[in-house]
Formats: sequence, C-alpha cells, structure tokens
Amino acid sequence: MQVYIEPIGRLINEFSKLPGVGKKSAQRYAYKIIGMSDSEAQEFAAAILNVKKKVKYCKVCGNFTENDVCDICKERDKRTICVVKEPKDVIALEKLHEYKGVYHVLHGVISPMEGIGPDDIRIRELLARLNEGGVEEVIVATNPDVEGDATAMYLARLIKPLGIKVTRLSRGIPIGSELEYTDDVTLSRAFIERKEV
Repeated sequence: MQVYIEPIGRLINEFSKLPGVGKKSAQRYAYKIIGMSDSEAQEFAAAILNVKKKVKYCKVCGNFTENDVCDICKERDKRTICVVKEPKDVIALEKLHEYKGVYHVLHGVISPMEGIGPDDIRIRELLARLNEGGVEEVIVATNPDVEGDATAMYLARLIKPLGIKVTRLSRGIPIGSELEYTDDVTLSRAFIERKEV
C-alpha cells in the first residue's frame, strides 16, 4: 500500500535528495510546502528557478557570481590567492573579514579512492593564474583531512618551484572537519596563524 499520495511522495523524494536531509526532514519540508499559501509557494519555486538561471561560476576564480567575473576578483589584492575546495568555503572565510586577497575554487580535492585526480579539479586554471605573475603567496585552505592534505602537498610541490610562498591554514581546525562548520574564532585563528608548506 502506498503511504503518500503521488504528489506528496514525489516532493518528499526530491527533498530527500538534498545533502543532510533524511526522510523525516524531507517529510516536514513537504508538509511545510503544502501549508504555504499559493503566493508563498510561487515565491519559493521562483527563488529556486532564479538561482538556477542567474548563478554561474566566475571565469577567473570559480566562485559563485551573477557576472562573468565576481566582485572579489575585480576589486581585491591579487598578490595573495587563497585556494579552497568549494564556493561555500569562500563564504566561511569571508565572514571573518580577515582576508583581503582573492580566491581560487578547486571544485573538489584529489581523492584516489573516489577516482578524482589532479586533472579533475581546477589546478590547471590555478597554475595559469600563477604564470601571469604578481602572485606572492598561495594559501591552501582545503579541509584538514586526508584528501585536503594530499591536495595541499601536491599544490605545494607544483607552486614552490615558481618562487611563490605556499602556506596552509594553522591546525586549530579539527582534523576531518569542514570549514563551513568551523566556528569563527577557530577559523580566524587558523587563518592568521597559517604556516608555510
């Protein structure tokens, strides 16, 4: 016997595809949508369609933007590049108001177990930026886990011969954690106390 009528079951199924959303949470979200007025539901749907239509990746750094080049790349000091795994990591670091340079988003990390190698992430684009000149430091701010460390070491081996300083965030961040979930004080301290790789 079917537990939910088809439209509710379909909505629950779609919500459960989101990361960190289990069946119970998906069910709560579906019931919340059902309880919305038509105008609220239309606004919710419009927000989803709007973000899909307008948000793209910056041609320079790979961060989210509405334009070809993001405001950070246009306006900030390009002598320092902070390398992160995902666009959400840029947001975590920006909340600190400590960093005045630009970013480079890899869109992943080296992970042989998952079949992800250096050619599968945006390392080539980073090297192209470095070869343009003017960069004095690359801060590797990948997560402090096996894949993040492997990526940091790989990048350090590529970048150091170019005469560019390579640093890594300090170890105030617990191993195996993710930047977006690290509290602001710990993340700020790790950023300020970064070490050369």
